[in-house]
Amino acid sequence: MQSTPFEATTLVLDVGCGLGGAARFLATAFDVQVFGIDLTQEYIDTGNVLCQWLNLDKKVQLAHGSALSMPYDDASFAGGYMLHVGMNIENKQALFHEVARVLKPGARFAIYDVMRFNSDRLTYPVPWTSNSYDCHLATPATYRDAINNAGFIIEAEHDRRDFAIAFFKGLREKNKLQGFPVLSLHTLMKESAGEKLKNMVSNVMEGRISPVEMIIKKPLQ
Repeated sequence: MQSTPFEATTLVLDVGCGLGGAARFLATAFDVQVFGIDLTQEYIDTGNVLCQWLNLDKKVQLAHGSALSMPYDDASFAGGYMLHVGMNIENKQALFHEVARVLKPGARFAIYDVMRFNSDRLTYPVPWTSNSYDCHLATPATYRDAINNAGFIIEAEHDRRDFAIAFFKGLREKNKLQGFPVLSLHTLMKESAGEKLKNMVSNVMEGRISPVEMIIKKPLQ
């Protein structure tokens, strides 16, 4: 988030917002108004209730809808982001063209997605899918092509493999000492959480996939 400087009172877009955790953090930390969109109605309903409980419903608005056809006017947002979303969307070209449509000229957009790094078969299930049929991983090169074709400028790109490995190692050690927290990733993934996270780590360690951070900018003209 620090890589994308948002000014106070600006409108920010969260693509694939899920329960809205990132949106609530951003609204609180940077005093911005966040509009989130997600295809899963249950996530939106639950997320909006959480916003009400935290008195953030005026700062965070979550809506049900597709990232490929968002219910927002052209040039609505001064910035935006998507976190662990692209693996669920097959048409990356359409995705970034739609993001470009709703961003203001000069706006930055942050991406943090798991991406493909070789053609080896993945071990399933993983956190975002249980099989290859619903898995739409793409390589960083595929992302770059889609981003460039949508008219964006790529300002930064970082492979966060080492960060991911350290994160999961720390999480595993913490859970051994303290047990699973009441609310965490396993709350959404339910009984398959352990297997999915184990496979995720294995796939990263074996070099099949890695989380990648990109910062892109819509040109002023």
